[in-house]
Amino acid sequence: MPNLHIQIHTNKRVLQLYNGQKLLQSYPIAVGKQATPTPHGQFTIANRHVNPGGVFGSHWLGLSINHYGIHGTNNPSSIGQSISKGCIRLQNRDIAKLYSMISIGTPVIIQP
Repeated sequence: MPNLHIQIHTNKRVLQLYNGQKLLQSYPIAVGKQATPTPHGQFTIANRHVNPGGVFGSHWLGLSINHYGIHGTNNPSSIGQSISKGCIRLQNRDIAKLYSMISIGTPVIIQP
């Protein structure tokens, strides 16, 4: 059984998917802007949705902190920037891959 978890480095603007100690995937991300920063800490995936609509792109992975999640984007040029209201944005193709591997309860660690 896989031991999947997600590590997000907001300063490097990267999301990494691990199975135990082994890095499986690494994706460029957008993070929260200065006025609405991405929260740091330990969370879990609390809910999942396909085609959430609007700015959320093709997929949504909701965190165990209300109103925050990992999602796609309808603005691909935003990836790599500090631009969101605190959520973690990925290209739609990247969130689709991640979504297919992640289940509710997957640990997510967000750090600088």
